[in-house]
Amino acid sequence: MLVIRAVFYQIFLLVTVIPYAFACILWSPLPLHWRYRLTAGWPRLAVWGAKHFLGIKWQVKGWENLPDGPAILLSKHQSAWETMFFPAYMPREVCFVYKRELHRVPFFGWGLALLRMIPIDRAKGKDAFAQVVSMGQQRLDEGRWPILFPEGTRIAAGKAGRYKIGGASLAVRTKSVVVPIAHNAGERWPRKAFIKTPGMITVSIGPPSAPKGAQPKS
Repeated sequence: MLVIRAVFYQIFLLVTVIPYAFACILWSPLPLHWRYRLTAGWPRLAVWGAKHFLGIKWQVKGWENLPDGPAILLSKHQSAWETMFFPAYMPREVCFVYKRELHRVPFFGWGLALLRMIPIDRAKGKDAFAQVVSMGQQRLDEGRWPILFPEGTRIAAGKAGRYKIGGASLAVRTKSVVVPIAHNAGERWPRKAFIKTPGMITVSIGPPSAPKGAQPKS
């Protein structure tokens, strides 16, 4: 039964992402805010599909902790689910920090490239962080929320990776508050797993904290 659900969900994603990608190109001349809201319709559709095809429901605890102003979101990264959830349901536009090569991914990458997030060139090494600070400040000034995964890659539920200082450093450099976000998406949608399991994903949003001139520790 889980295999059949997974197959139908993959078909659902495929038949919706292709027309959405071409639609993204068609509405690319529109203002960024309009493009974002329209493009975020596909991640919302994907989360809806996960609920109805796979039985993956979700709930959020701590909505009230989201500030009414500039912020940097630091989230756990366990699956693809949260990368669709955040742009679809956060009350402000979010900007992922990601490697520029993702723009080459057919269909998905096309829409991503048009949203003016924070793509970085990893070939630049240490200079890549300067890109994050520069573009991160611009996005904050635009009223958007940069979102980073401090562990750098997807980590299985219940395990912890080595936390990188990029998010904390960006908060210090831009004098922005940090909002921590935890979730258990990896329990329902494991990394690189074709078979997903039904159940509840809980997204927990913690209270914001201000850097107040602190220096991030490595």
